Amino acid sequence: MGWTPGRSSAARSAGSNPRVVAGAALYAFASRGRARPTLHEWGAAAIVGAALLLVGNGGVAWAETRLDSGFAALIVAIIPLYVALMDRAFFGRRLFPAAIVGLVIGFAGVALLVRPGGGGGGDIVAALILVATTSAWAAGSLYARGARLPESPLLAASMQMLAAAVFLGIAGLVAGEPSGIHADSFPAKPLIAFGYLVVVGSLVAFSAYAWLLKNVRISVVSTYAFVNPVVAVALGALFLDEAIGLTTVIAGAAIVLAVVLIVTARTPAPKAAAKAAPEPLKAAA
Repeated sequence: MGWTPGRSSAARSAGSNPRVVAGAALYAFASRGRARPTLHEWGAAAIVGAALLLVGNGGVAWAETRLDSGFAALIVAIIPLYVALMDRAFFGRRLFPAAIVGLVIGFAGVALLVRPGGGGGGDIVAALILVATTSAWAAGSLYARGARLPESPLLAASMQMLAAAVFLGIAGLVAGEPSGIHADSFPAKPLIAFGYLVVVGSLVAFSAYAWLLKNVRISVVSTYAFVNPVVAVALGALFLDEAIGLTTVIAGAAIVLAVVLIVTARTPAPKAAAKAAPEPLKAAA
């Protein structure tokens, strides 16, 4: 997924602000010389932004206050599994045997992780919620392929970030997070992290993801899931002293293997049933 915030309360409370800054800067750049986006395009951008950034990233941000970061990254790595299932359900795309085996192995790995005592460094409720919210990223990605968004991927990405920033800001207000922000909540490290989220996490990574969704097969886009969990587990152990138990190793290996099987499996053409898929899913097919 696009970015994973730190554990400090200041970073969590300001979670929508990187999207505001990055979205506004990118919109000013990408909208030059273009017609203003229509209300329909703003609506589609709001749906994608809500799925990817409010539910998807927001779910990760919340879960990481209760779970080890490496553990959370392993669960997030199952996005290609959700993509394969949703492609089958909405587009009638057949699953080759390798992909079916990957789904079984991957969800078995997830079950091993989220079971009581699975080694996640937190509570099972947070793990199960993360499993559910991760599916929103996959759904939003599939929706974005056929949604009526601006032709410019950069403009579309900026609109998604701006819409999501509004949603995240409202969610933060409802949760009472502003009360946890004080002058001493912003030492150097959180400010550096904020800058990183604006430049790398939003302007670079999310914009690149939005472009790839429109120009590359989504199974190829999902290959980032090969690397993320391994890097996250290693960094969590190195910098946060997170324990890496045998269960985490086995489950993590199963999830990565599942992603490899699904992403590298041949992609058969969708069945005729895809014609009956709802808009804009039909357009994406």
